Amino acid sequence: MNVDKVSLYPFILDILSDISESRFVAIDLELSAAERYQILQIGVTCVQQDVENGKYVLRPYNFDLSPIIEERGLDVERIFSFQSGACEFLLKAGFDMARPYTHGVPYLSRDESREARKKHAKRQDKSAMADIQIKPTEVESLAFLERVRTQINEWIAKRAKNSAGDSVEIMAAGAETVAEDQPVPDLSRFERRLIHQLVRAEYPDFVTVSRHTCIQIVPFDKAREERIAAQRRRELEERINRQKGFRWIVEALLGSDLSKLDLREVAKSPVTGEAVFADMDEYRAQFNRACGLLRGNPRVLVGHNCFLDLVYVYRTFIGELPPTVVEFQQKLHALWPTIVDTKYMSTHNCGDINPVSSLEQIATQLSDQAEPKLELDKHHRAYEKEERFHEAGYDSYLTAQIAVRLSSKLEKAGAYIDADSQKTSGFTNGITGLKLTNNDSASRKSAGDANPNALNPTADGFTPSVVGAKWKRVGDPTVAGTQGVDDPFQYRPHDLRHHQEDPSLEQSFPGGMPLRGSDFWRVYGNKLRVFGTEEGVCVLDSGDVQETGSEDEDGDGMLGEGQGGVEIECP
Repeated sequence: MNVDKVSLYPFILDILSDISESRFVAIDLELSAAERYQILQIGVTCVQQDVENGKYVLRPYNFDLSPIIEERGLDVERIFSFQSGACEFLLKAGFDMARPYTHGVPYLSRDESREARKKHAKRQDKSAMADIQIKPTEVESLAFLERVRTQINEWIAKRAKNSAGDSVEIMAAGAETVAEDQPVPDLSRFERRLIHQLVRAEYPDFVTVSRHTCIQIVPFDKAREERIAAQRRRELEERINRQKGFRWIVEALLGSDLSKLDLREVAKSPVTGEAVFADMDEYRAQFNRACGLLRGNPRVLVGHNCFLDLVYVYRTFIGELPPTVVEFQQKLHALWPTIVDTKYMSTHNCGDINPVSSLEQIATQLSDQAEPKLELDKHHRAYEKEERFHEAGYDSYLTAQIAVRLSSKLEKAGAYIDADSQKTSGFTNGITGLKLTNNDSASRKSAGDANPNALNPTADGFTPSVVGAKWKRVGDPTVAGTQGVDDPFQYRPHDLRHHQEDPSLEQSFPGGMPLRGSDFWRVYGNKLRVFGTEEGVCVLDSGDVQETGSEDEDGDGMLGEGQGGVEIECP
């Protein structure tokens, strides 16, 4: 299902409901691939587990993302760029480069929200405004100030005699003599600043109010000023919430509080954006149910070769990247306790080579797998008969299929992926083939004869994730007990913490995915494949870092002082 800036809010309740009921959520990005990260398109596929019928229901969404900040008054600017190679690739794949600008969903990062609030507070604090210093030679400015001062003094004197109103309007020179059918000249920005500055410095019992063609001066009223300030803050929050756009989806994936979403924005036509009649009680009930399932329960996030995707997601929707990869790993893990990389799953134990294991190849190899059953929701059938490679929604759909089928296959077979350059077939880079093995001892013996480093049933056996099962793998640094206590790759019990939510998510069925708390995910969870590095894998570790599940409303930065860049190198 394609979602644009008009249909986002009309569809957002269904999207939030799908996320809240998901076993996991698969994502994929299309990028401009430049130093100033710009996501052009995001695919999100929500996967619901139907235990009763032994199947998984997939609901893919495709979002174009707009880099433009359309809400006025936020005072937030973006600098972004495009890499020619990335654009050439996307154009050849049929990507419409104009669509993000014309139809793209807006967004606002947590950092940008805080920046908007800080700048708003600074604008409201008139005492923080720097005074304009007028030199003795600037006779026109001095004459303007004297005219304003005289007009204010005369009004105050008349007011003391009850012969003047409760306000005085300072207009541009000559405005009083303009004919009724002629436009009234406006004050310049410079003149407006001089008036604000003059009243602030010389008339503390009065305040200035900006009007369309003038500056109005009224007596200071504390209660009124507090009401005005509160109203301006509410208006700012409304603008921020409208501009958030896709970040509502990100916050749902993070298990954040979504209570500030204005349900009035939902009651609109997904075609025209015009307000429509809606049962707000029904909307509110659906929203409250989704919020109840989401709050405090980050979704299991799945991507394919997703290390860089997650870098972009963090930079776009959270804020500046931490200065080191270690901090990035920790902060990312604090946000999403469980992340699965299907690239890592398909290349586990492949050594230091980079086997051919593209999304399309793996999906094709697993497509004949009958179990578990995968089904597209009836409202999400666009990808049923048409392949749309390099459309983010379609690629997230393939990623979801791989996550279900590959985890089920590995669990059922009780095996890893073996490397065998002589006798196996499957994913290959021309040097070493990779094969999804089973528990057959003969095939293992054959593989062991051909490759001394291949699995064998005695020393390296994999036990499916059943109650009481233990991993028996030897020499694998991703499994606990094989390294020293200070080893950064060693598993820690808190690394894969699981949140209690919908009880059905803690169930499984024969041929289905391994249980979330099983040993299976102890090996395959929270490890991102990063070929081209010494380690080849980036292990997420929470460490001692704490990351909140919602934006920092008081404007205090919760992230480190990053420079916006992370080298692709794992610790």
